[in-house]
Amino acid sequence: MSEIKEYKCPACGGAMEFDSKSQKMKCPYCDTEISVDEYESLIAKADQVVAADAASDVETEQKKSENYTAHDWNQDEIDNMVVYICQSCGGEITADKNTGATTCPFCGNRVVLKGQFEGALKPDYVIPFKLDKKAAKEAYYKHLTGKAFIPSVFRQENHIDEIVGLYVPFWVFNIESEADISYDAEKIRVWKSGDTEYTEHKYYKIRRGGTIYFEHVPEDGSVKMDDALMESLEPYDFKDAVPFKSAYLAGYVADRYDVDQDECMKRAKKRIRRSTEDSFRETVNGYYALSTQSSTVNIRDSKTSYAMYPVWLLNTTWKGQKYTFAMNGQSGKIVGDLPADEGAFWKYVGTRGILISVILYIIMMVVMFL
Repeated sequence: MSEIKEYKCPACGGAMEFDSKSQKMKCPYCDTEISVDEYESLIAKADQVVAADAASDVETEQKKSENYTAHDWNQDEIDNMVVYICQSCGGEITADKNTGATTCPFCGNRVVLKGQFEGALKPDYVIPFKLDKKAAKEAYYKHLTGKAFIPSVFRQENHIDEIVGLYVPFWVFNIESEADISYDAEKIRVWKSGDTEYTEHKYYKIRRGGTIYFEHVPEDGSVKMDDALMESLEPYDFKDAVPFKSAYLAGYVADRYDVDQDECMKRAKKRIRRSTEDSFRETVNGYYALSTQSSTVNIRDSKTSYAMYPVWLLNTTWKGQKYTFAMNGQSGKIVGDLPADEGAFWKYVGTRGILISVILYIIMMVVMFL
């Protein structure tokens, strides 16, 4: 069995969580609050004691694992699965190999899985949640406002309760881009002299060159996350980023990265090239027509960081199609597509049609008897 890290309240023993409002560790049972740094120091000392006791139990656990037989899982599932023991209730927590923080399904204890964010897997930074679940719900309801034909399931409270706070792994790049771009441009002047109209065409060759430095370009490092959806949640303000400590994950779900740095760098370079070309094109003004003749954009220098960004996530399936809504846990920006209930739409059209027909009939009757 793999190890987990629990965040117990030093006052009452309840499960502590990172509180987005106070930016401290908070116990929901006795309201004890403590800073992340202070709490990390406390659990570091406690871990030393636990490690000494656990050493004597290793042999027993090894014997148990030798007698364990998996009957219902194929080998691929077993290879991607890790089993943890909850230290509060003794229940087994089953997770995939990339899960970094989760909740015990038996007692609701919030846990961070040891080893998932250590050594080379440890993030450099984390942007802590600034908005809580209540704010996520309010943003979701606001997103539904004015949309008349949404299926009722999207408005149900039990559905809204499924919103999950998730730390998504991101590779963050600082990149210097050097560009050399040429354009074909045209100016047109039209004027009249007497009864004659003249049109003058002037053609130009325009060249732009220089460097642009891009800071904190994020690319999500999770296979589970839709890249376009994550890009839609931008921007994140990196000034709120702090050195990573696992205590920030308490009370939320988190995954470590499973898309490597090089693959994310390829996506980042494509975005940088587009942004570079757009930025240079914006400097060429006052022409009737403008087209790019040639474009050379080179990535000269780059620096990479590994960070965890906050996202509130809601997944729903309706009529066999998956709908995902996401909210930036720092800024509150929400994105997601909504379906239209065709039955509700045609019911509305039919009702309006009958009402209009009745009104027209009454008007005709009044006209006839005047």
